[in-house]
Amino acid sequence: MVKVDKSENQAFLEKSINHLEATGFEGIKADLEGYETPKSYLRKGSDSRITPDIVALKNGRKYFFDISLKSEKPRLLKSKWLFLDALSRMNSNRFRIITTKGHYKFTDMMLEDINLTNKTPIKI
Repeated sequence: MVKVDKSENQAFLEKSINHLEATGFEGIKADLEGYETPKSYLRKGSDSRITPDIVALKNGRKYFFDISLKSEKPRLLKSKWLFLDALSRMNSNRFRIITTKGHYKFTDMMLEDINLTNKTPIKI
């Protein structure tokens, strides 16, 4: 989720965290009250920062989660996903996308546009 959309979608972020806790994830970090904030990565050549929506551990492996909701800035979202996917592959971690009803088609189109069709979104 792009920073602009974060304030509007706090409830879905909480719902996603509850789902992850229920499926065995631990050490959850999220940009939400009561949770530690995940590490941000500074984009070279500009002042923008990339922060995963949720970072969690399961079976000793780190997972990056990004929430996919319809956005006014799809280019920013695509570049964020490409960066997180590359970062996770580089460090043998995992990258997953979480979406919800009404946003499936948007998510699938975005994944197809950036050639990440091997990713299957987690549908909550």
